Amino acid sequence: MADLIERLSLSSSGRVSAQGTEFTALDVKTTGLHRGRVLEVAAIRFRGDGTFLGEFATVVAADANRRNPHRITAAELADAPALGDILSPLFELCRGAIVVAHDLSSVEGLLAEISQLGVRLPPLPAISLKDTAQAALPLPNYRLATIARAFGLEDFPGYLAEPVARACAHAMLALVRTHGLRQPQPVRFPDLPRYASGAAPVRRAVTGAEKGWMAEAVDRVSAGDDGPVAQAYLDLLAEAVGDHFLTEEEVWALADLAAEAGMTESEVQRVHAGLVAELRRVAEADGVVTSAEYRELRQVADALGALDAVVDLKVTTNGNKPTRVLVLGTTADADQLRARVLSEGFQLAKNLTGSVTHLVYDSGVRESEPRLARALELGAQVARLDEAAVLLGFAPAPRPRHQKAPSSRDRLLGQVLMGIGVILMVITVTAMFDGAGLGLGIVLAGFAVGALVGGWYLDETKRATAGSAG
Repeated sequence: MADLIERLSLSSSGRVSAQGTEFTALDVKTTGLHRGRVLEVAAIRFRGDGTFLGEFATVVAADANRRNPHRITAAELADAPALGDILSPLFELCRGAIVVAHDLSSVEGLLAEISQLGVRLPPLPAISLKDTAQAALPLPNYRLATIARAFGLEDFPGYLAEPVARACAHAMLALVRTHGLRQPQPVRFPDLPRYASGAAPVRRAVTGAEKGWMAEAVDRVSAGDDGPVAQAYLDLLAEAVGDHFLTEEEVWALADLAAEAGMTESEVQRVHAGLVAELRRVAEADGVVTSAEYRELRQVADALGALDAVVDLKVTTNGNKPTRVLVLGTTADADQLRARVLSEGFQLAKNLTGSVTHLVYDSGVRESEPRLARALELGAQVARLDEAAVLLGFAPAPRPRHQKAPSSRDRLLGQVLMGIGVILMVITVTAMFDGAGLGLGIVLAGFAVGALVGGWYLDETKRATAGSAG
């Protein structure tokens, strides 16, 4: 149902500022892997200048006995409204706004299911956050958690629709306000149907996200080039792996989804082995494998049936800490550096702890910022943003500025002075033997030594300058 979406884009070359435009960030959880029945919807409306205007979230009535990878329980589904009963608040938040979603296929699925209820919908103007971020930042992958990490956003539980929609909103704000992306032209918004208020929403409890090393490692895994079904499976798998460990329930739910989507057992195993191999590459990227990294990798590999990929993995015993970088700042350059850190396979910290090895700050951070001094106390290297590329090894150290090579005339002058010094010294010695006075001898000797030293210094200095210039 591609005609249900009017795909728009933002770019740095756009003519129309997006800061006055209103957007609605949508996230949809479904029963399927790539497509399926809607289980949960969250919508957050905001303006491009950072003003938040309204929000709505609810689970949607579905088969409570069916496994799902989003941790939606039968109790939560018991009193959930039907999809048709939430159209009023949903359309009110989308009316006159550009829809934003990490992946627009989920929005297309939602609109297709609404159309099956007999609702006639015009094409909705919408923007893919994944595609927009891909044009702005060079990241190892463009899962939402990775995009959020590059923008310095807080961690969020990816299995809940509301925190995901909120992360989409904040990421889009960063692209509009910090990176200055603009619309190519003004948007014409369609008229959406109006409905009376329906059943009360059933909102899931929003909990914080505890993101450990595994979640960070997943964010640094390179994106695969598989088809949309396999990629959707990998995204759900990465989300589950990011919670430190895989439960048996999660493994079975993912297996069911993969089978329903048409993936064969060999395809699933190939995705598992590829993910574990990538996680190992990330762990070894900085030359250090800690005991915690080793333990978590082994646990995930065992759960996914891919122990062969880590059978020879060993803990590093050289005492070095993994490279862990904290970037302070909200500028576009700070975002670019965070993206580079992720792409290079280094750990990207969100808070200052003893595990941080490098702290980098942009021009918006004052020199009196307490974390700068504290980082030095903890033994971290502290640098300005313009020094970070060299400090982290992303760029070679600048060469000394070339000095002007000496001319042949300068070299000749030095050699002439030394020649004059030698001649004066010979004259001095001869005069002394011929009975010349001591005073005259001292004067001649002084001129001779001066000429020798001056000529030698001039000649050697020019040679050294020539060598450094070459």
